[in-house]
Amino acid sequence: MSDWYIWSAIVLMTLSTLITRSGFFLFGHAVKLPPRLKHALGYAPAAMAAIIFPDLVTARGVIELSLANPKLLAGIGGAIFFAATRHLLGTIVAGMTLFTVLRWML
Repeated sequence: MSDWYIWSAIVLMTLSTLITRSGFFLFGHAVKLPPRLKHALGYAPAAMAAIIFPDLVTARGVIELSLANPKLLAGIGGAIFFAATRHLLGTIVAGMTLFTVLRWML
């Protein structure tokens, strides 16, 4: 592959990501979601938790519910931070920082 091909693919993927993700920020006030869709979106946090939980409790393909599992400890720390502050971006930063520190320590 040529450099031109790779850079054009990167630029096009960046543009498509920005356009699709910024739509609600730019036009959110003009878009009215149907009540059924709003109700269905209420289940999104539970679905995300169901997707993420198996990764938190496993290490190297084995269930590891111990203090030696940095992913589990960082997930618990992130959940505590979110419960205390209700700040989503802060939760992500706190969880990833805690995970990085725990990986260095353990």
